[in-house]
Amino acid sequence: MAAPDTVAVRKRPALRTATPPPRPRGPQGPRGRGRGAGLTPWFYLAPALVVLGGLLAYPVHQLGLISLFHYTQAQVSGGEPTTFQGLGNYSELFADEQFWQVLLTTVLFAAACVVSTLAVGCALAVLLTRVRAVPRLALMLAALGAWATPAVTGSTVWLLLFDADFGPVNRILGLGDHSWTYGRYSAFFLVLLEVVWCSFPFVMVTVYAGIRAVPAEVLEAASLDGASQWRVWRSVLAPMLRPILVVVTIQSVIWDFKVFTQIYVMTGGGGIAGQNLVLNVYAYQKAFASSQYSLGAAIGVVMLLILLAVTLVYLRMLRRQGEEL
Repeated sequence: MAAPDTVAVRKRPALRTATPPPRPRGPQGPRGRGRGAGLTPWFYLAPALVVLGGLLAYPVHQLGLISLFHYTQAQVSGGEPTTFQGLGNYSELFADEQFWQVLLTTVLFAAACVVSTLAVGCALAVLLTRVRAVPRLALMLAALGAWATPAVTGSTVWLLLFDADFGPVNRILGLGDHSWTYGRYSAFFLVLLEVVWCSFPFVMVTVYAGIRAVPAEVLEAASLDGASQWRVWRSVLAPMLRPILVVVTIQSVIWDFKVFTQIYVMTGGGGIAGQNLVLNVYAYQKAFASSQYSLGAAIGVVMLLILLAVTLVYLRMLRRQGEEL
């Protein structure tokens, strides 16, 4: 009886050694598959990135290149050779006191436009969730109509509404022949109204879509706890909609910082004695009115760097707070 036991004991190690060894985690293992899966979205995005790169990289390259040369009407017509200036155009630009005044005005005006647009858009998005189907459809159509209106057309309509002689606004308010575009702050206020009017639909539609995606149980629980509408927005909706609010905020900053058409049309090219100049209009005057194309290009590069810096800083702050975009 001892022999079978010995044979059985000897066979057990053979069974254990016959099991296949674990596969090494190399390029074909789980880690390799993880790296491949991480690259999959980039393959889908590659065609769009190639198109955007061609449409954006070349103009930005040309803008930066022109800003490094002395490039005026004489160089455009071929009367004088183009000379390399290096950072000379930027030194001349930064030494100009008017540039810093226009930059400060642009930052303040863009900030006012962004805050007003977000406030109006978010308020109307919440309103859409409270009204019935017919008023909601009417408000959506009116907002989309404002959004689809070209900037030149919208600016002209607002000028007619606030016209000193024939505008209905002055008659309703009893202001007589008050000129809204004569004073610096009243002109900026008029342009701000037009910018908000044509920009809030994007915020409204985007935030409304985000609100509709919030589970109804969350809002019902907040209501049962006695939270007011403002409390629900501040403590429930806003934190849940933060990724969407980041997108609309960055988009609004980019749009409002580079406003051109509204200022140029409604203030006649920058207002009396340039009192309503912003950076885009200032660059246009330098490049085309004064034929200093290199200075205009330098202003464009500065604007691009400012917008990139603002966007990156904002995203970095959100990532520090643990937000996923």
